[in-house]
Amino acid sequence: MCDQRGGVVSYSILGKIVEMPVEVRTASAFMAMYSVPSVTAQSIIDYTGLTVLQYRPGRALCGLVFVDYVDGDLGPYNEFGVTYMVRSHTAPPGTSVLSDLRSLASGTAGALIHELPVDGEFTKAAGRGIWGFPKVLAEFDTEHTGSVKRGSVSRDGKLITQLSVKSGLSVPGSGANMSLAAYSHLDGVTRCTSWDMAPTGVKSRPGGAELQLGSHPMAAELRRLGLPRRALMTTTISNLSMTFGEATEI
Repeated sequence: MCDQRGGVVSYSILGKIVEMPVEVRTASAFMAMYSVPSVTAQSIIDYTGLTVLQYRPGRALCGLVFVDYVDGDLGPYNEFGVTYMVRSHTAPPGTSVLSDLRSLASGTAGALIHELPVDGEFTKAAGRGIWGFPKVLAEFDTEHTGSVKRGSVSRDGKLITQLSVKSGLSVPGSGANMSLAAYSHLDGVTRCTSWDMAPTGVKSRPGGAELQLGSHPMAAELRRLGLPRRALMTTTISNLSMTFGEATEI
């Protein structure tokens, strides 16, 4: 339930009040980005009405990410995301690969949150009720410290994936604010949410990931994309603060 008083928007989630915007003060993350066939990726996300971004002809970008939320308005929890880079919903039809590359460089591309298992009932309810994020409950085993980050996520007794990521080289400009349009789709509605990030301790490298897929249907869908294969790039973030704004139906 949404309420707006005195200019402050709030939601009642499982008997608790969540005020907007939602702040994440401390988190850590590691991710692997993969090159996947754009035709297959598009067939997977057609339900949203969005279009995958092509970083080169016939190739799209799929990211797998583990996040450990340590301190935030929704409490501590683990999260695994399957994301696709997509064109802005305001982009004109027939946008070219060159335009897609420009949107990547300028930060005007969006990220579709396609799958989002979590291990907390409250964050699941808040994610679905406030932003339409497709959060579902799952079981996690993660290690966010050390030179190799590891994560395993299962649901209904079936492994979705195991991912390990090696640390890379420090990225200049760490700590600068970044903004991204986060897209979601739930109950027949596609939404866009403003997502601001301030990452520190960012390290990246080409490759650097080991991926194992399990027997869960989410794993079968990733196999349709030709995974596991060598990652284009991996990234680790030692500390990540984030702000999530209101979701807008599109």
